[in-house]
Amino acid sequence: VLTIFCLLLNVLSMIFPLDSSSSGGPSSTGYVEMIPQNPLNLRAFTLCMRLGTELSMTTTERSIILFAYRTSQHDELNVWQEVDGRLSLYLSGSSDGVLFQVPGLGALHTHLCLTWDSSSGATALFMNGQRSLTKIYKKNHNVSSGGRVILGQDPDSLLGDFDADQSFVGEIYDVNMWSSVLSDSTIQDMFAGRFTQPYQVFFIFLLVSTLFKGNSSAL
Repeated sequence: VLTIFCLLLNVLSMIFPLDSSSSGGPSSTGYVEMIPQNPLNLRAFTLCMRLGTELSMTTTERSIILFAYRTSQHDELNVWQEVDGRLSLYLSGSSDGVLFQVPGLGALHTHLCLTWDSSSGATALFMNGQRSLTKIYKKNHNVSSGGRVILGQDPDSLLGDFDADQSFVGEIYDVNMWSSVLSDSTIQDMFAGRFTQPYQVFFIFLLVSTLFKGNSSAL
């Protein structure tokens, strides 16, 4: 296990390669655990990341996990690329997520953000600064604390029971989360590299440590 101590999550680029120890397929062991500074007890959030992957609906017929936050009870907050290429958000172990039909992910880096507000249920997706339509999902829900944040795998227990055929292959970086819905203009500035507000003002997801396991690595 490699532990890296750092001030901000967005200084790390996390690489999830194919498993060189097997037949060159996806890995069931490579993942990154991110440990937030504050508990993820949320009535609203903005989750952003930059990522690139060559796994797509044209190369593989499977879903791909992009972000997983699991408690001991269930998957509390998951972001997926579905088999048909749609991007989705699932809260509180629900089998019914909110899905967005957007251009497919690829080898070129994509800036991706999801926003959700419990009071209204308003949910939106941003891809490279462009905003989707608003959908209503999980009104009055609360995201519970006490879980583990995992990149690269979808844990079916608190930290384990991974399925290689749901794993992520590619690169993820600039993973950040806020306990509020950021404005459209702020997300667009973030995509364009113009986001100059002090990170400490917004972040609930400051990095305490990052644990790399399996064949995942950082640059």
